[in-house]
Amino acid sequence: MLTILWQNQKPMKRRGQLLEQIADLNNLYEAFYKAQKGKHSKPYVCAYREQLEENLQILRHQITSGAVETGNYHTFIIYDPKKRLICATPFAQRVLHHALMNVCHASFEKHQIAGSFASRSGKGTYAALDQARKHNQRYRWFLKLDVRKYFESIDHAILKQQLHRLFKDQPLLRLFEQIIDSYSTAEQKSVPIGNLTSQYFANHYLSVADHYIIRVLQVPAYVRYMDDMVLWHHDKETLLATGYRFQEYFAKELLLELKPFCLNETRKGLPFLGYLLYKDQVRLAPRSKKRFIATSLLYDAKLQTGQWSQKEFANHAMPLVAFTEYANAREFRKNVYRTLVASKK
Repeated sequence: MLTILWQNQKPMKRRGQLLEQIADLNNLYEAFYKAQKGKHSKPYVCAYREQLEENLQILRHQITSGAVETGNYHTFIIYDPKKRLICATPFAQRVLHHALMNVCHASFEKHQIAGSFASRSGKGTYAALDQARKHNQRYRWFLKLDVRKYFESIDHAILKQQLHRLFKDQPLLRLFEQIIDSYSTAEQKSVPIGNLTSQYFANHYLSVADHYIIRVLQVPAYVRYMDDMVLWHHDKETLLATGYRFQEYFAKELLLELKPFCLNETRKGLPFLGYLLYKDQVRLAPRSKKRFIATSLLYDAKLQTGQWSQKEFANHAMPLVAFTEYANAREFRKNVYRTLVASKK
């Protein structure tokens, strides 16, 4: 399916003999503690913890024998801000996914470029925003791209081929393929939103496109956060032509469809990851303001009706406020809080 992605590409040294490291009990204990983070009091976590050593021994046997349990997702819908189907795995599988990525993270990491910021240590949303702001200050034009229904459109055959280029450990590859095959559409596409493995798979799926745009199209400035991509250039026509070549590459090599282009001057503001980035300031995007107001009302109602304690309210409200603090949004927050207070009088 995949053709040669760029000329003179050096073959990546594949890692092997990783399954023993993944099945090592020390790694499984670490995976459990990561999987339970923020969920210590959940009944399913408590039940798993009560027989922790036995459960980890069962998982260890499953990994070494290749008979892991996959699938059986619990699905639910969220609106954050758009409608998404979330697939929550049983807790034992979450431990498995952390065990896999504890060991395999380094292999995925080696294939990433500096401008990729999702699912990576020391990167993340705010690092992506900081880098985008620097490019915004330097270049006149930006081109923002994102993939239509990205997670739903990831092709299983292409993803498996990419993983075979990354790893040579056949038992590990079969395990990955079991996880991939546990969820799909009729066309053998899609990875489930909500899984740790899906985050790694989805981020890696576009890493070939990152190398293509840097090495072949030679874009001077580029940032990607999962399927949100921004390209910068001083020349509008050059940037637009690059976008069309990138669009063709996505359709041909990755079987993905890009949404309509967002091309504009940087001085007019770049919409990226819930913010509007200008040369000298950051504002909240309109949808982020609506989300903040609606979520603040919801959280306040849970506090007032006794559904949440003060501690539970604070644990939810702090990340919400922190998101707005990256932007010049103090007056906006004050106005929202004044409205909440006034509504109680």
